[in-house]
Amino acid sequence: MTEPYPWYGLAEGEQLQQGDILLRCPSYQRAVDGEIGVETLDVVLISHSCDLANDKLDVVQVCPYWPLEGMAARVAYLRGRKGPEDLRRGNVPGYHLLNRCRLPGFESDFLVVDFRSLFGIPLGTAKALGSQQSPHVRLLPPYREQLAQAFARFFMRIGLPIDVPPF
Repeated sequence: MTEPYPWYGLAEGEQLQQGDILLRCPSYQRAVDGEIGVETLDVVLISHSCDLANDKLDVVQVCPYWPLEGMAARVAYLRGRKGPEDLRRGNVPGYHLLNRCRLPGFESDFLVVDFRSLFGIPLGTAKALGSQQSPHVRLLPPYREQLAQAFARFFMRIGLPIDVPPF
């Protein structure tokens, strides 16, 4: 039996959309001594699909993700009983939980997208990865929109100097 609202589908070629998952994406960092280091990360595309489709971007915004167990090793709060449930509810700022992927050959556990580690890659690099990894996993609606909303909520938050007092 198929899910009425599947989380994931497969995408072919270099036509990218928001919510596409790319593996082994290069991430460059400058060390304190000025040396440039590179690591490869599994990422989800955050840039808008309309901008990607119309080549309106030179740089594509991506966020790395890790399996829930791997993220829990990095973030102490996710090791407790309350942390994973708060993450599932969308109450852990900077992180977003994606469901398990059950597509044959693309299976994964729960994935945690790390908005705090947002970075950009050239559009050509993103398209090349999409082509090389064809087919690749794509987050489907409405889960793609939920990811975008969580990303926007994280980046648009405003710290108030004086909040409404608790009731």
